[in-house]
Amino acid sequence: MSATGESVPFEVYQPGVYLHGTKAVLAMGELLVPGRESNFEAGRTMNFIYFTATLDAAVWGAELAVGEDRGRIYVVEPTGEFEDDPNVTDKKFPGNPTQSFRSRTPLRVVGEVDDWVGHSAEKLQAMRDGLLALKRQGAAKIED
Repeated sequence: MSATGESVPFEVYQPGVYLHGTKAVLAMGELLVPGRESNFEAGRTMNFIYFTATLDAAVWGAELAVGEDRGRIYVVEPTGEFEDDPNVTDKKFPGNPTQSFRSRTPLRVVGEVDDWVGHSAEKLQAMRDGLLALKRQGAAKIED
């Protein structure tokens, strides 16, 4: 985390700890499973559960997820095998510096990060504008 409390891109939150950003209200012990509607694309059923080891990527997930609730970042525990997220590693950041992953097996909610700081309004709007532009170009496809 930076001196201002903001997340730092590519900085691992804590070694061995995985995070999931969302607007869903989840209980400790609850399982996140594939087959639910996407956090980012209405009407799309997801085949994987996505998670990260960096606070910055989890913050983006919490901020960009659909819904009216506030963003939340949960500490999650994979219950099975997982792989690098090809939507990030193959398309944007070769080598997976964002430490972004996906799994077909459930993630167990084991905690919540309460002290995270969101991106600035300007940075958040720039990200939303960029994602909208990709969608308009037909380039915002999720490999799921």
